[in-house]
This record gives sequence, structure tokens and C-alpha cells, in this order.
Amino acid sequence: MPSPVAFHGTLIHSVTISEVEILENTLLVVDGNGLIVHLEPGISPESLNSRLASFRLNLSPSSIHHLRHGDFLIPGFIDTHNHAPQWNQRGLGRGLQILDWLDQITFKNESKFADTTHAARVYEKCVSGMLKQGVTTASYYASLHGPATNILADTCLRKGQRALIGKCNMDRNSPSFYIEPSAQDSLDATRDVISHIQSIDPTGATVRPVITPRFAISCTDELLSGLGDLARAHPTLPIQTHFNEAQSEIDATLSLFPQFTNEVDLYKHFNLLTRHTILAHCCHMTPSEITSLQTLDCGIAHCPIANTTVGGGFMAAPIRTFLNAGITKIGLGTDSGGGFSSSILDAMRQAFIVSNAREMMSDGKEKAVSIDEAFYMATWGGAKVCGIGEKVGRFEVGKEFDAILVRTEEDSEPDEHGLGGDVGVMTPVEEGDSVRTVFEKFIMSGDDRNFATVWVKGRQVKG
Repeated sequence: MPSPVAFHGTLIHSVTISEVEILENTLLVVDGNGLIVHLEPGISPESLNSRLASFRLNLSPSSIHHLRHGDFLIPGFIDTHNHAPQWNQRGLGRGLQILDWLDQITFKNESKFADTTHAARVYEKCVSGMLKQGVTTASYYASLHGPATNILADTCLRKGQRALIGKCNMDRNSPSFYIEPSAQDSLDATRDVISHIQSIDPTGATVRPVITPRFAISCTDELLSGLGDLARAHPTLPIQTHFNEAQSEIDATLSLFPQFTNEVDLYKHFNLLTRHTILAHCCHMTPSEITSLQTLDCGIAHCPIANTTVGGGFMAAPIRTFLNAGITKIGLGTDSGGGFSSSILDAMRQAFIVSNAREMMSDGKEKAVSIDEAFYMATWGGAKVCGIGEKVGRFEVGKEFDAILVRTEEDSEPDEHGLGGDVGVMTPVEEGDSVRTVFEKFIMSGDDRNFATVWVKGRQVKG
């Protein structure tokens, strides 16, 4: 159980999809349960102690964080689409088309997770690396192995990272060394993983299971039907899959399911599209499919790095079209091995790049994504996609404290918490820079060296 803490300084969070709010001289108090119990802007340093005394939380001097010039708090980042087993293969296989990339690189790598010792070693590095980069919540695809998936869940819980954990379901169109024997075996293993995760975290406060058909190409009708039945029996369980990622993937999918003309109808038929579903990529969308996703209230995991570095065409999701259609459950995903970076900051930057390209390709009809919109997707939007938007994603009394302390100015002397020193090579902060200017410099040029401390539910997980 974390101790109560208080922060005084600058907070930055999203208040709408397109608007970031900067709160200066703000007092934020977190109780011993990790809940934000007080948020009050406009508190001068001189009046801080008397204001804190009124809360009667017995705060020690070491539990009061005085944010320095150039410091600010932001909500923790949320990765809505990540393949944890691919931590060791990030950046490999450039130049391959997506289906060839799976066959030549990914399936060989993921098959190693039959060895639980290997799984424990990689997942330890993966979760630590994600927390180091400020990812307080991740929606993880594991391998098809149940025991290894349980290890991933155990690791996230021990290290304090919020996570959705899904055992991949794959009973066809996969290599002989990496395929499940039958649909029934896949379903039984999935139920075992769900039971394990619910046993180690019965309330789902930190880790939750997620139904994870890798994609329809790797699942028989029997398996998709069984997963749909599982979702129907447990209507609050999240679901995740790859969706309309590349034209080659779409063509292969529809050739296997000729009774359908699009992927929306396919997954809807198997009861796998609900308001708890996370659809990764969504690059090639028809107007009717977009309308259907808005009606079904599905979440979208935008993965701009992977979509432009794995072969298959310029696979940039139409984010502006989604927003114009009223779809607000949009987050960012790094896609791990599918891209070159596991950084949500990099995902934000690539989101700008691909949206600029789409604006040009659409003759200006699809306006580029703004910094505020990308920040929303990285935080509150991602929280909504993962079904925790009422808990985290912005600073508000009653929400849980998942946050990053961003440090933008180098100081040779550590502060009272021992934090200071190297802040990397982000664009230097100059005298007279507004907080908004410093924020933009950080978003566009900062990295994990600027993350002095990371908290999840008030528990310090980095720093």
C-alpha cells in the first residue's frame, strides 16, 4: 500500500479530444489507496504548508513533491496494442510484407515461449522497459502458450503495471512448430489463463484477461465461434484482434470467409465486436465499416510506426475520419516487433507524420492530427480504449494516480527525492519559454530520460 503523497507545481492533461489543459501552481494530493483526493490550482508556495495541514494526512516532508521549474506531471502513457513476446525482435524484418514477416520472423520468435524460463526472462525485460518509458497500462498479446501467458500476468502484477493480458488463439494457417492442436485445445488454454489471471487479481485492479484471436486468418470458424461464446458468457471481458491492417491481410481473410464482404461483418457474426473490443490498426476502412464501429462503440488502437515500417503499402489509419465520425475511443499502440520503437512518444510523432501524409493524399480533406489530439490518444483516449477511462487518463478527484513526472531541465544537484542529472537531448528549455512551449519541446524531442518518476495507482514503479 503506497503512502499518501502531495505534489505542488504544473500538471498537464487532456480535457477534451482536442484540448490540453495546463494547470500551474497546482496542489494535487494522493491518498494511501492511490486515489486523487484533492486537486486545486492557484496555490502559492507560501500558502502550501497551511493548505496541506488542513488535510490531516500526516504527510512527511519526504512525501511532498515540490516540482521544480521545467518539471510537470502528465498522466501515464497507455499502449493499446503491444506484442510482449516480440520485445527481442523489435526492428527486425524490414522490407518484408506483413504475412511474410510473420512467417519468417515473428512465429519463429514467439515459438520460443514454450520455454517458460525464456518467457520469464523476456517478460521481465519487456515490462521493466515499458515502465521505464512511462507506459503505465498496456494491452498485451502474449504467445499461444498458456503457461508463458500466466508468467506475463504475474510479472505485470509484481511490477505494478496495469495490463490486459491475452493468450493468442491460433489453430490454422500457422507453421507446424507454432500452432495449437485444435480449437478445443485453444479454448481450454484460454479458459485456464482467464482463471489464473482472475485468481491472482480477483477484482482486475491491475491485470485483466482479454480474449485474443490473433486474427481471423489464424482461427477456424470453430475457434472463433467458441471465443464468441466465451465473450457472450463473460460480457465484460475485453476482446482484442488485428483488424483491416493491410490489403494483403484483408484479401487473405475474406478468401477464407467468402460468406462475408468485410471484416466488420465477419467479427460481428462471431460476437467479437462489442464496446469492450480493441481493434488494432484499422487502416483500410470503408464508410460503412466506420459507421458500424461507431455504432458498436469499439476501441481503435492506432499503430502508426508499425503501419509504415512493415511492408504492405502505406498503412496509415484515417484518424481524422474516425474523429469526424464521432469515434473517440482511439488510442496509440507501439505494436512492439511490428515497429522500430516501443516508445509512445515516438508513436505520437509518427502519428503526426502519417496524418500529414493523409492530409496531402486527401487533398486537404483529412486534416493532420494536432499535438493535443496525439496526447489525448496517448493518455485519456487510450484509457477509454482499454476500458479504464473512468479510472485513469487525466487528473481528476476520484481517479487513480497513474502519472509521469517529466523533467526537462538538467540539474547537477538532485532534488529532495534524489532526482536530477541527465535529462537527455530534448530541445533545450530557454529563459522565457512558456509551459506550453516546454511541453511541445518535450513531446517532439524528449525521451525516457525525461521521465524522472512513474507511478501506477500511487505506487512508484520507476525512479
